[in-house]
Amino acid sequence: MSIAQSQHKEIKLVTTHQMLAMKQRGEKISMLTAYDYSMAQILDGAGIDVLLVGDSASNVMAGHETTLPITLDQMIYHAQSVARGVKRAFVVVDLPFGSYQGNSSEALRSAIRIMKEGGGHGVKLEGGAEIKDSITRILTAGIPVMGHLGLTPQSIYKFGTYSVRAKEDDEAQKLLEDARLLQEIGCFGLVLEKIPAALAKRVAEELTIPVIGIGAGPDVDGQVLVVHDLLGITKEFKPRFLRRYAELHDIMTEAVQHYVADVKSRDFPSKEEGY
Repeated sequence: MSIAQSQHKEIKLVTTHQMLAMKQRGEKISMLTAYDYSMAQILDGAGIDVLLVGDSASNVMAGHETTLPITLDQMIYHAQSVARGVKRAFVVVDLPFGSYQGNSSEALRSAIRIMKEGGGHGVKLEGGAEIKDSITRILTAGIPVMGHLGLTPQSIYKFGTYSVRAKEDDEAQKLLEDARLLQEIGCFGLVLEKIPAALAKRVAEELTIPVIGIGAGPDVDGQVLVVHDLLGITKEFKPRFLRRYAELHDIMTEAVQHYVADVKSRDFPSKEEGY
């Protein structure tokens, strides 16, 4: 039995309490994105701890250049699909751009829709002190909130680049202050994206809540990747932090080419494959 299968049996249902306990005992938390029922079933069955219904669906599912175009209704659709395929993993759903910034009442309405209609177990928001009111309002409804600091893709036009964040002292200090604030107001966890490994380690050591990294080094409490990147379905995206565990783009292309050839040559379907 593999380690993942063993842990899968030990924890029947992953909760915020379980994730906190995992951090306390030094067990790393595994997290991947998911956007549909079939993929969610596979990832959940493989023992993943957390599934993120990410607004990255805007990129890998809809073909947009940024995460900005995806709507709340579309996020709810993806969340519904993932939730139906999950028996064990904790499902976190991104609140999309425009559904929570600057209006705490709108943020609460968005989060409630994610929970009621989407079937999510919690929501994730990008930002620190500037969205404190929105997070606080959501938490009053008993909805678990995960924070997200560092590179925040919804702010891409503000940053102008997807390069590493918080390399300068002032930005690093603000990130530390925002991380402390998010924990203080009640976030159950935090994602750190594309920041220096030493800074991420400091945040993880200082906070009592789980800190999940993507491009944030090994010294955080867990890791998250976009599943299409991990499986090699996407080909162009090749950041330093990405490890490809399969090359499904090539395998799928070859399989379809084989199918096309068999149809053209009348090899498929055979007599045995008919009625």
